[in-house]
Amino acid sequence: MKQINSFTLQTTWHALNPIWEGGEANVQQGLPHSQLAPTWQILLLGDGSPTRHLQLLTSEPTEVDVIDMSIIGMSDDGAPKHIQAVPGPRLRRQVWLRTASGQRLAYAASWWDANHVDEYLQNRTIPIWASLARLRSELYRDVQGIYYGHSEALESAFGEKGPFWGRHYLFWHHGQPLTLIYEVFSPYLKKYLGETQIKV
Repeated sequence: MKQINSFTLQTTWHALNPIWEGGEANVQQGLPHSQLAPTWQILLLGDGSPTRHLQLLTSEPTEVDVIDMSIIGMSDDGAPKHIQAVPGPRLRRQVWLRTASGQRLAYAASWWDANHVDEYLQNRTIPIWASLARLRSELYRDVQGIYYGHSEALESAFGEKGPFWGRHYLFWHHGQPLTLIYEVFSPYLKKYLGETQIKV
């Protein structure tokens, strides 16, 4: 294990092994419905709060299980290139988003300026949007990439077969990048959103 700033990197994060990936142009234009159904595009490509969307879909509060808080220093951590916008030294946070009754709906990894993360995540056990809403922080969710791919770890954690859809985005606050977030959604959400693709 690599020692950085007297903290130990104990875990890696769950990036998808992509079959397909798209960039900002795909996000802005949207995808053909035969590739990704409109309901799923609203969740993945929209700039609304995913945890709020999950709560509306399931009629249950969205809760967070924090599984990792690691100082990674100036490492890029194998994250999307937009991590360079987040000042270092950096902290990586990993969570499961789940219903109050325990159904895992999504996985998220995020990278923060370690010197300021406590200002924004005062209660680290609630969703990021809830923390920031309490602070009345004005935010812009800037979706930069979308992925369709596999992850054995996520198959096991979700109890669902892949491939999975995921995305990454920057949160901007007062014109400055606040955090980079990488999210993957469970196919369990087909129960509410329908199939991920529309057959033509």
